[in-house]
Amino acid sequence: MKIYKDIITGDELFSDTYTLEETPCLFKVKCKLIKETSGFDDKLLGGANPSGEEPQEESYDENTVTGLNVVLQNRLVEMPIDKKGWTKYIKDYMKSIKSKLEEDSPDKVKEFTSSAQAAVKEILGEFKEYQFFCGESMNPDGMLAFLKWEDDGANPVMSFFKHGLIEEKV
Repeated sequence: MKIYKDIITGDELFSDTYTLEETPCLFKVKCKLIKETSGFDDKLLGGANPSGEEPQEESYDENTVTGLNVVLQNRLVEMPIDKKGWTKYIKDYMKSIKSKLEEDSPDKVKEFTSSAQAAVKEILGEFKEYQFFCGESMNPDGMLAFLKWEDDGANPVMSFFKHGLIEEKV
């Protein structure tokens, strides 16, 4: 299994267990709407047997959360941001990634700069259709993944700049 982490923050963003599509600039991850339940069952406590004389109802505390699998399972946090704020953010972020690539992978700089510009133009053109998410650390310098509901809102797809990721085999 491969886990993809933010190159700046180290936050886990997604893994290859999801359906992925790779473009020259992005990983597009198909999301699913899921319901996660966490709870505590009293039967799990040792010695907590209910009395045989008094029938008792099963008791447990339960929390149910509904959301997208990629968001819930990787503890991503939605970041409300306006177009002006995102434009400033993306300029700084692109400079950070370009700098990292120049140090670590100079052969990928040209591919990144040309393909990233096209992706940024697309996002700016349809800005109101996107939701933005950051990693668990909520570090403002890290990657903001972007989510778009495609096919008239039926299919959520989250995109990540692939040059801003490190791949870890587990």
